[in-house]
Parts: sequence; C-alpha cells; structure tokens
Amino acid sequence: MTHDDLERALAALRSMAADGNRAIDDEQLAVQLIAMGRLNSWQAAQLRAGRRTFTLGAYRIVDSLGKGTTGDVYMAEHSVMGRIVALKVLPKRNSSPAAVTQFNTEVRLQAQLDHKNLVRAYDAGEERNVHFLVMEFVPGTSLRRLVRRQGKLSMQTAAALLSQAADGLAFAHRRGLTHRDMKPANVLVTPEGLVKVSDLGLAGFFCESPSAVHRRRSSAKWADYLAPEQISHPGIFSPAADIYALGCTLYYAVTGKVPFPGHTLAEKTEGHLHSLPVHPRLLNPGLGDEFVDLIADMMAKDPRERTSSADEVGRRLKELA
Repeated sequence: MTHDDLERALAALRSMAADGNRAIDDEQLAVQLIAMGRLNSWQAAQLRAGRRTFTLGAYRIVDSLGKGTTGDVYMAEHSVMGRIVALKVLPKRNSSPAAVTQFNTEVRLQAQLDHKNLVRAYDAGEERNVHFLVMEFVPGTSLRRLVRRQGKLSMQTAAALLSQAADGLAFAHRRGLTHRDMKPANVLVTPEGLVKVSDLGLAGFFCESPSAVHRRRSSAKWADYLAPEQISHPGIFSPAADIYALGCTLYYAVTGKVPFPGHTLAEKTEGHLHSLPVHPRLLNPGLGDEFVDLIADMMAKDPRERTSSADEVGRRLKELA
C-alpha cells in the first residue's frame, strides 16, 4: 500500500461526508482501504492491533488461513518468486525446547513426502526466534466445509475424492509414516477436484512415541475419527488406524454425520469401541452394497479384520467412482 493509496482513501471518505472537514477514524479508513482492495480484513485488524511486521524470511504474510494442530497457518508470498504458499508458524508462546523439537520433527517428516495427493513442504526457517514451515498452498476448500455447505455427497463423488486421499496415505505408509489425524478437515479439495491430504504434523515413524499426540486427541473434539485401538491402547499408531479414520471420513462424506455423534468423549469412545454407527444407507439411500461393505471393512473394530492397506482402499474406491 502506497502513500497515494492512503490519500485516495482519505479523499474518498471526505467526499462522502456532508462536512468535508470531519475527522476520519481508523475504522472508517480500514473499511475504505478494504473496499479499494488495498487491504484485506485480516491485515486491517492486525494494523489496528499495532502490528508492524508482516514478513518472515523471504516471505510476506498476506492473510490468516487458520489454526493448525501445532501452529498458526498463514497465506504468504515469496518476495522474489511471487509464489503463494501456506506458512505454518510455531507461536512464540509455545516455543519451549520440547515444542521446537516437535516442530522440527514435523519439518523433517514433511520433507520426505512428495506426492500429488499430499500437501508438499517447500522450505523451513527461523527468524526473530520464530520457527516456520513453508508448505504448498492449496486453493479450494476442505471436505468438511464442502459437506457442510453442499450437504452429503453422492457415492461416486465421495469415492472419486477419497480414493485420492487413500493414494496419498498409501504413499506415506510405504515410507514408514502414519498421519495420526485423518479427518474431513484435513482432506483439501481444489476447484478442479484434486485432493491433497494436509496437516501431517502428527505423522511419525511407527516406532515414535505417541504420548504427546494422544494427549491432544484425548478430548471430545478429536474423538470422532479415533480407531478403537487408539482408545484402548493409546500407544498404538499404525496404518490400520489411519484406514479406520479414513473410513469414518468416508462415512461423513456420504451421510453428513460423524459415525458416533455423542456429546461427550465417553459417548464417542464407547461408540468406537463397542457400537455400530447408523447404517449409512438409512442416511443416504443411493449407496450401493459394495460401498457400504467398504465402509464396514475400513471401520472394523479389530485392526486385523480391517481393509489391509490404503492401496486396497484406493483401488476399491476407484472402482466405485
């Protein structure tokens, strides 16, 4: 934003006022600059709060994309290349040595994942004691928002989308990584229908200690997609648990409901451990037998009876799509 932009905004506000000499406050100026396309709402709010720095390394922070599992996520632009990216920041309030170690672990894990159906990591750095990870920016929406906006998906649409998510998970599994937080919010869908699985910040080698991850997920908020073995044996994190969570995600996509919609953590975990969800065809009569069978296979209580691999899930979903 230039000095001329500011002068044009002030002139426009004065021209609209009955008294051209009337004082103009910050809120009016912010609204006018947003209307002119010189600021967005997030930038205006940050300026009103007194923020003066909008860069990290070679990246100019443009907007907020939301809160991630381990850090805040922003839209940013590379100052030389002009590439738009997603920039995940570890908040200073959480920059303890243990948190920094966890964040750096995420950076190293992200760097191993280069697949069309996984969000790619481009860069990482530290500036002014702020640690950040630079990731691919994915235009579009999440599966969660898509279903909330449009309602439950058809069998063919859900199969086409989640077969891609299964392919991304299969790639990670072959490299000894699990996602550990598979859910509709982490399935990103571009306007062209390309799916990318995001937020692999909870991923880790199969032998990695999951205690910190388990503490985050031991709440009603995160219990909708937990595999039974993650509840009864919190140290269990495996591809089978990702497949169960993807099955719950598939159920949500075609019904618009989570499999066990209890209000408390106890109700949800009891459902995952011992109950069957409402039959999906009662919520979506258009589902075929093979599709319903696949959901049941993915959500088997015993991981040994579950669909054997994400590759198999992808293959069966492609046939149904």
